[in-house]
Amino acid sequence: MLVPFVVAQFTTGIVWTLANFIIAGILLLGAGLLYLLVASTARNGAYRLAAGVAVAATFLLVWGNLAVGFIGSEDNPANLLYIGVLAVGFVGAVVAQLQPMGMAKAMFAAALTQFAVPFVALSIWWPELTLGVLWVIVLNTVFAGIWVVSGWLFRRAGAIGTSLN
Repeated sequence: MLVPFVVAQFTTGIVWTLANFIIAGILLLGAGLLYLLVASTARNGAYRLAAGVAVAATFLLVWGNLAVGFIGSEDNPANLLYIGVLAVGFVGAVVAQLQPMGMAKAMFAAALTQFAVPFVALSIWWPELTLGVLWVIVLNTVFAGIWVVSGWLFRRAGAIGTSLN
């Protein structure tokens, strides 16, 4: 949080209000607590790494949408579709009871949901395919890849052995 504060002293390109710093602090605190909750009981590094990747994907997804929005601006209602990605991951983790193989399935489901978001948004809001839409599809494909990496790491953690105490 020091980077935007320091940069804002030297340029007018970065304008953070007190609310921006508070929201960033809450996001960072929430991400840290979420990681501790999920990874603190893990016995192997693959599980902890998988949890870290999933928390990082969650943090970047929320932060990016609050800051600039992935689809158009941050005010575009299509960005609300990303709540579905987070819901799929959260519900999947609860159903899996944080067990590695179930977590892997939850992350793969989150990846599929992430990949589907621009196509659902396109079918609802966008009348035509433009270069901007292609960039949104690329961005979502990258994020889906991050969820897949997390799922693969959870699967690896399950193959290594019991990951929870």
